[in-house]
Amino acid sequence: MVGATATGKTALAVQLAQELGGEIVGADSRQVYRHMDIGTAKPNPEQRAAVPHHLIDIVDPDEPYSLALFLRQARAAIADIYSRGRLPILVGGTGQYVWGLLEGWQVPEVPPAPELRAELEARAASEGCEALYAELQAADPQAADRIDPQNVRRVIRALEVYAVSGETSSSNPRRVEPNWNTMLVGLRLERSDLYSRVDRRVDQMLELGWVNEVKALLERGYAPDLSSMSGLGYRELCEHIQDGTTLEDAADAAKRRIRRFARQQNAWFRETDERIKWHNANEAGLEAAASQVRDWAEN
Repeated sequence: MVGATATGKTALAVQLAQELGGEIVGADSRQVYRHMDIGTAKPNPEQRAAVPHHLIDIVDPDEPYSLALFLRQARAAIADIYSRGRLPILVGGTGQYVWGLLEGWQVPEVPPAPELRAELEARAASEGCEALYAELQAADPQAADRIDPQNVRRVIRALEVYAVSGETSSSNPRRVEPNWNTMLVGLRLERSDLYSRVDRRVDQMLELGWVNEVKALLERGYAPDLSSMSGLGYRELCEHIQDGTTLEDAADAAKRRIRRFARQQNAWFRETDERIKWHNANEAGLEAAASQVRDWAEN
C-alpha cells in the first residue's frame, strides 16, 4: 500500500490486516528508529496491538540504516509471515524501499566510510551543502531529484555509496523477481487537499507532544546532525529548542518541507504507473480500495 504522506495508508492497512489475517511490514525509512514516534507518524499503540507490525522500532537513532539492510530484513519478515499462513501487507511511503522489494533489487550492503564521510562533511561545512548537491546531480540526477537539497546527510550518503561501490543509488541494480503474488494499492489526494491534511497532521503532532519528544531525544544525547534527526520536522524542532526559532516558524517550516516531500513521493509513485491500483483517499475511495483488496485476497 503506497501513496503520499497523510493519505491514510496506516489505518486502512490495519483494518485489512484484521479482516484478512494479515501482518504489516513497514516500508518507511524513518519509522525504523526507536524513540521517534510522533514525528514519524508511527502506528499508534492501539493499532500496533491490533495486528503485528514488522520493521518498526528496530534501530536506535544513532545507528546506520540503509536500503540494503531494509531489503534483507523485509524479505525475511515476509518469508516468516507466509510460513505461518498469514498475509504480508507492505505499507509505506519510501519509494526506494517499496520498489526495491517488489522489483527484487539486489543491493550490496555498503558499509559507512568514516574518512570519506568526514571529508564530505568538512566540505559541506566549508562549501555549503549546495556544492555537494550539485556534485550529486552530476553523478546521479535521479537520486538528486528525490533528495532534499538541504538534507546534508542523505546527500553525503548518496555520494559515499557511489564512491565506495562505483554504483549510483538510482542505477538499475541486478534484479531477482520475487515469487510473491502482489497487489499494489495507492491512495491519492488532490494537491490542495493533501496540503491541508499535512498541515493538520503537523498541528496534531504538536498537540500530541512532538516538541517534548524531540527534547527527550536531545537529552538522550542524539545530536541534531544525525541522519535520523534530519527527518521531516525534527530538524526544524531542534532549531526551535536549541536556536530560539519560534515554534510557529518551526511548524511552518516543517509544513513546507513535508509538502515538498509529498511532491517528491509522486516521483516514485506515479498515477500513470499501471502496476498501482489508485483510489482517492476519501471515505468512498478507501472503501473501494478495501473491497478490491478483499476480492484479490479471496482469489
